[in-house]
Amino acid sequence: MIETAQRVFRNTLAALDISAAIERKLARDGESLRIHDAHVALGAFRKILAIAFGKASVAMSQGLLRVLAPDFVPEGILVCPEKPPRELAGWKTFAGGHPTPNEDSFAAGRAILDRLAQCDDRTLIFFLISGGGSAMVEQPLDPAVTLEDFRALHKALVNCGAPIEEINSVRKHVSATKGGRLAAAASRSMKITLAVSDVPTGQESALASGPTLPDPSTVDDVRRVVVSYKFAPELPERLRAALDSKALQETPKAGAAAFDRSQFVLLLGEHELLHAAHHACEAEGYICFCDETTNNQPVEKAAEYLLAQLDAFANANPGKGVAVLADGEVSSPVTGEGVGGRNAAFVLACVENIAGKNITVLSAGTDGIDGNSPAAGAVANGGSAARARDAKLDPRESASRSDSHTFFSRLGDAIMIGPTGNNLRDLRILLAGEPRKS
Repeated sequence: MIETAQRVFRNTLAALDISAAIERKLARDGESLRIHDAHVALGAFRKILAIAFGKASVAMSQGLLRVLAPDFVPEGILVCPEKPPRELAGWKTFAGGHPTPNEDSFAAGRAILDRLAQCDDRTLIFFLISGGGSAMVEQPLDPAVTLEDFRALHKALVNCGAPIEEINSVRKHVSATKGGRLAAAASRSMKITLAVSDVPTGQESALASGPTLPDPSTVDDVRRVVVSYKFAPELPERLRAALDSKALQETPKAGAAAFDRSQFVLLLGEHELLHAAHHACEAEGYICFCDETTNNQPVEKAAEYLLAQLDAFANANPGKGVAVLADGEVSSPVTGEGVGGRNAAFVLACVENIAGKNITVLSAGTDGIDGNSPAAGAVANGGSAARARDAKLDPRESASRSDSHTFFSRLGDAIMIGPTGNNLRDLRILLAGEPRKS
């Protein structure tokens, strides 16, 4: 079933077409652009600007350009994980860092803020936002804070085990590009945000740290996160002082004028991801259901729970192949110097529990990246524990060193697909039994 699980994952990715999603959400008839039930008169604007950043920024930019062409050609700023083979004509392009910002992240943040400062009420701005944008675009509120300071902050936050919404509450309050501040930087302009989301439905302000949305988090939330996860000693003195003092500035909230002429359009999210995975599973002959309750759970707890769900589902459907699908991020704090990420860590937590059983477990990131590894995640079946013993690999010892990728790489079960140019949520696929034959 290892090959089947991998095929389900790849077919799911293939079904998530960003350009098609943009064309479904936006329809242009001459100068009129329809977005849901609203119409935007493109000809009423002197300038159309597109600002794209995140792991899916290249595909999103190309999709928008196709919708607007040939009559409207926006000026643009593109920030992506690496420079594309062919740059977009007339656009400034930056290769922002992830998971920690780099020099281009800071340069991109400065370029975006400088350009937004020139926008007025006759400017239409498309923000094309996807996961990974938090690190790829950055500028500190305090000009004394350096790139190295922010790198230390991002590393501490990613490794502390906090869920994404808590991580982002800290990022938003020390950054000039997050928590609604890009919307505030061009408060008079019309702003349309198109999003490919890797956060739970209803928590879109966590996507790329919510640069164009009202921020529900507060300064008090920041202080609570710092105390709860005890990462302040890892930070440079300038950031420790800012986070410990009353100097933090509050972010723009709902009702602020910056959001009066602003729309948010979700292109792809967890619903589309699970729908595509469900279809791919059924095509393989499995009956399946989706579970969305393990988001942010500790990796061991999530593994135990989903395996129990799979067992109960199999018992309710004797003689049939069954599947449990789950999305979202599990919590997997870094406890060693190994190579891996939360997806491979989840599968590692399942290895001993599925030993000798007709069960396969896959977990992988839809962006093709898992933590500090070159893989998207990993896959295991009932024979993985025995193969690991033969290879003198100990699942628990590997987990203690945060070395899940090395474990699965030596077994040949790391999922190596490279960056996908997309970024929805992590996908977990649990299969049991034999599927029906068509």
